[in-house]
Amino acid sequence: MNLLLHTVKQEKQRIEYMLEKYQNELSDLPRGTISEKKVGGRTYYYLKYRDGKKVVSEYIARNEIDNMRNLIDKRRHIEVMIKSLQEEKRIADRVLEGTI
Repeated sequence: MNLLLHTVKQEKQRIEYMLEKYQNELSDLPRGTISEKKVGGRTYYYLKYRDGKKVVSEYIARNEIDNMRNLIDKRRHIEVMIKSLQEEKRIADRVLEGTI
């Protein structure tokens, strides 16, 4: 049983390390969604996100739109990974407390 607990402790440390790494990476990525607005036959792109109760729209240059989409997709992927790791951490905590 001692080997099992040791393995769970190591896994919990790995999860905490990954959570910290993902949180740091998440802080550098843009949040929000990309919206399109057509004016006079031209399409303009904006990054929209909330800042408190206020909705902020930032113009995105046409040559930056693909990069911005990739960054937002990466953010969504990391958010899913964080949620999964948090659940794994809860399970590891319960095992170490002896409730499972």
